[in-house]
Amino acid sequence: MGDTSRFAAATEDDTRAAIMRATYDALTSHGYANLTIQRIGDEFEKSKSLLYHHYDGKDDLLVDFLRFMLEHWEAKAECREEQDPRARLEALLDRVAGVELDEETAAFTAAMEELRGQAPHDAAYREQFTEHDRALRERFAEIIAAGIDEGSFHNVDPARAAEFLLTTVNGVRIQRVTRDDAGGVAATRAELDEYLDARLYRGDA
Repeated sequence: MGDTSRFAAATEDDTRAAIMRATYDALTSHGYANLTIQRIGDEFEKSKSLLYHHYDGKDDLLVDFLRFMLEHWEAKAECREEQDPRARLEALLDRVAGVELDEETAAFTAAMEELRGQAPHDAAYREQFTEHDRALRERFAEIIAAGIDEGSFHNVDPARAAEFLLTTVNGVRIQRVTRDDAGGVAATRAELDEYLDARLYRGDA
C-alpha cells in the first residue's frame, strides 16, 4: 500500500528505508492523530522489535521520517537540473501546490500538515520543518537566478521572490487540508500563475 517509488533507491536490507516506507504507509492511512507504533509495525515487513531498537517512540521516529523525506526530496530535485528554468519552476509548483491531487497524495499532504502543527510546541519538529522550508526556498531562488542568468526571467530579487513563493505554497497546503472545498486552492494557484506571467517570465525570451 502507498506510493513506495520514493523509496525505490533503497536496497532490500536497508532497515531505515523499510521503516520509512512503513511510516509513510501508516501515516497516509491513519494521519498523525491516529498513528501508533503498532500501526507502523503493521506496515513493516520485518520484526516490530526493530522499531523500538532504532527509535524511542512515535515522535522520535516521525522526526527521522521528516529528515528522510527531506533527503529524498533534495536528491530528486538534483535530477531535474537539465530542464530549462521555467519548466523546472512550473514542475516544482505543480508538485508542491498542484490543484488536483490523487487520494493518496492528498492524505499524505494532510498528515504532513498535522505534523507541521506540532512544530510550535516541539523543537525537534520545528527544526525539521525549518529545514524543509529552507530547502524549498533555496530551490525556488536557484531556479529564479538561473532564469535571470539565461534571460528568460525578469531581473527580480531571487531571495524575495522565493520567499513569496514559499509563503504562498505553505498557504495553499494549509487551505487544502482545512477546507472542504478546493476553490481557495484553485483561485490561489490561478493568481500565482498570473503573478509569474506578469512579474517573473519575460514574454520576449
